[in-house]
Amino acid sequence: MIAWTEFDELTLEEKISMLYEEGTFVMGIRYYGYKVNLYLLGNFYLEVFINHKFSLIEKIIPLDRMHSRMKFYSDQIQLPKGEF
Repeated sequence: MIAWTEFDELTLEEKISMLYEEGTFVMGIRYYGYKVNLYLLGNFYLEVFINHKFSLIEKIIPLDRMHSRMKFYSDQIQLPKGEF
């Protein structure tokens, strides 16, 4: 299982590859100009920001449980409590 610090050091292409090979898709939301897909990888959640205009993954970041986007997720699923 990879730790966040190790994952964060990968290139964007390596992150994408690992996420799609080993991650579990949880759900997707629309957020401004993005489709944001939520994935579980090991013991942490990641948000994948996809720019539809350019058909491009722009960034992959850890889920910030304090961000206002959480309301979009919590309306549809119950995320487990803990160190994610």
